[in-house]
Amino acid sequence: MKPRDAHLWAIAYDDPEHAERVRAQVTALAGAGQYLLLLDVAILTRTIDGSFTLNREPFPVTSNVFAGGMLGFLAGLALAAPMTGAAIGALLGTAASTAANAVGIEDAFVREAKELMKPGMSALLVLDDQGDLEVILHAIRGLGGTVLKTNVDLERAKLIQATLSAEPVPNGDPK
Repeated sequence: MKPRDAHLWAIAYDDPEHAERVRAQVTALAGAGQYLLLLDVAILTRTIDGSFTLNREPFPVTSNVFAGGMLGFLAGLALAAPMTGAAIGALLGTAASTAANAVGIEDAFVREAKELMKPGMSALLVLDDQGDLEVILHAIRGLGGTVLKTNVDLERAKLIQATLSAEPVPNGDPK
């Protein structure tokens, strides 16, 4: 995946606890059935005195990279495709190289989000790749927050903002 293909989001909340709850839900969405390919996630908080903290928990981006490479490797073994030691090394080397170059939330994006934040505000910073948009929209409906900054087109940003601002669905029922 190229960094320009990834979606960057800074979604503002009035308090860090709200941002943390939404981060947990977004992270769960990435783990549950892979409805969202989450590449990085962090919470940026501007304290009342104007200073900033960045809470970035390790995210297993490499598991996505190695899973794809290892899946091909295992498929080759299952089909009894002959693989030399060099081929195995190249496969694992490519996966490791990709993991080492995995994209994260760029410092420039964090700096730009900081400029938009008021004291006491927190922003959930998300770097994701395309997922199942229908499932994602259902999962984030009513979570609140304001899209501060993004690199996606205006129509998609408006759709995400409208979904975040919508009334939550009672009992999680989509109907």
